[in-house]
Amino acid sequence: MTVNGRTYEIHLPNNRAPEKPAALVIVLHGGGGNATNAGRMSGMSAKADKEGFIAVYPNGTPARSSGQLLTWNAWRCCGAAMDRKVDDVSFIRAVVDDVEGHYPVDRKRIYATGLSNGGMLAYRLGCEAGDLFAAIAPVAGALNSYDCTSGPKVSVIAFHGTADKHVLFDGGHPQASFDSHVRADNAVAYAMQTWRQRNGCEGRDEPERRGNLIHSAWKCAGGTAVELYAVEGGGHSWPGGPKGLRFGNVDAPTTELSATDAMWEFFKGHPKP
Repeated sequence: MTVNGRTYEIHLPNNRAPEKPAALVIVLHGGGGNATNAGRMSGMSAKADKEGFIAVYPNGTPARSSGQLLTWNAWRCCGAAMDRKVDDVSFIRAVVDDVEGHYPVDRKRIYATGLSNGGMLAYRLGCEAGDLFAAIAPVAGALNSYDCTSGPKVSVIAFHGTADKHVLFDGGHPQASFDSHVRADNAVAYAMQTWRQRNGCEGRDEPERRGNLIHSAWKCAGGTAVELYAVEGGGHSWPGGPKGLRFGNVDAPTTELSATDAMWEFFKGHPKP
């Protein structure tokens, strides 16, 4: 599919009732990936078939020299998209409108997720398009804005390995990077605190440990929630996803958790009011 001169892939669930509005999940590839790669990485199309939602995989901005190395403009990262100041928030809004122009979409159940640079854009969509997205699920991304404390409430579930060298769990300059730009990322704790403040969350952080997974959860105002799955010793990858760079995973993903399954259960429980 093409919108505003840019492309995205769409997966319609099997046995879809054409007249019934469906939930919509936007899946954003990592830096250097693409729409097809995002589908392989997440397995979201198979999940869509089981649960009856529409899965959409947009393509980022390519480097001029190669026409490849697709990236998103997510504050301090990454590549050509950041250099050209591409308005990817407006692009994703246009993608949602375009999908809705072809198929009925449940406006209360629009969600976004992504890995790495795509996870950063998922955070940005929550910050700047909170009127549209009910919940976001960044994976191995960073919230690199200090202007996200106000706006519509958006439920957030995040996934991050504590040994990630590309987007450090405790923040700072990446120890490894495919992007030539120098940057320092905010810590995962900063992202969680920002969303807890914005959503009016209650309670203390009392994480639950299961194997190498540390799960923190907060109930928030208006039926929203904030959750974090920290993978102890985990690297830069999509939990439960297939191994290998062609699937978007720099490091071997944990097999103790499926991020796709966990985020969909979270999405189902947190539509817009």
